[in-house]
Amino acid sequence: MTPPQPPVVTTTRLQRQLDGQRLRRAVQYSLACVLVLTVVFALQGWLSLEALTVNPGSAAGLFGVLTAPLLHGSPGHLLANATALLMLGTLAMTVYPRATLRALPLLWLGAGLGAWLLGQPGSHHLGASGVIHGLGFLVFVLGLLRRDSAAIAAGMLAFLFYGGMLLTIFPHEVGVSWESHLGGALAGVVAAFVFRRSDPMPQRRKYSWEIEEELERERAAAAHDTFEPRAPDDVPVLWQRDEQEERGKVLPFRSHDKRDD
Repeated sequence: MTPPQPPVVTTTRLQRQLDGQRLRRAVQYSLACVLVLTVVFALQGWLSLEALTVNPGSAAGLFGVLTAPLLHGSPGHLLANATALLMLGTLAMTVYPRATLRALPLLWLGAGLGAWLLGQPGSHHLGASGVIHGLGFLVFVLGLLRRDSAAIAAGMLAFLFYGGMLLTIFPHEVGVSWESHLGGALAGVVAAFVFRRSDPMPQRRKYSWEIEEELERERAAAAHDTFEPRAPDDVPVLWQRDEQEERGKVLPFRSHDKRDD
């Protein structure tokens, strides 16, 4: 006779289904963001780009904080950012869906303000690379803070593919907005600390030997119940004292003196 499967198997199967749904949703969101960037790039020929980019130190350039991440200077620039956004966005949304959605406005503003505060006056900054750096650092730091298996795996994957972000937050190449990279990275670190508890910790999966121990305990408990019935919780009372009955009554006994003849 085949022994019954433990409940953890059903829980694991259900968890796998939920993980698959989360992955598909993350891919859909990331593809939607890439599609938005592509559509905006196709319309850039009819837009005034200087008014929509971040112009450091200029009051009018603050408007670019909201619009600059949507703009790109060339197809190669768009392709590089779209690829990184697709991979890091999918990774972040799969492991930390709530934290990523809550952190996205902070990453967006951090990248733009970093360029506006640190950039050279008269320059123009555009592109989603600052937000992407924020996503990368968000995944890095959340892996260090949470330290569960999923968080550690996500942090290692992000570092494997985009560990170079640790260097691009500093000046290294002309024409690359390291200022927006630094602003997005700092925003990602702050967001990781603020939203580290937004997503519940994953349920720890049991090892095979733990499942076997639980099954042995269940079998032992079933055998004990079969051969030795459990003591009743409530024993019926067959006789009760009358409350009106006089209690504590002392009966006198006549004493007999013993005399020696």
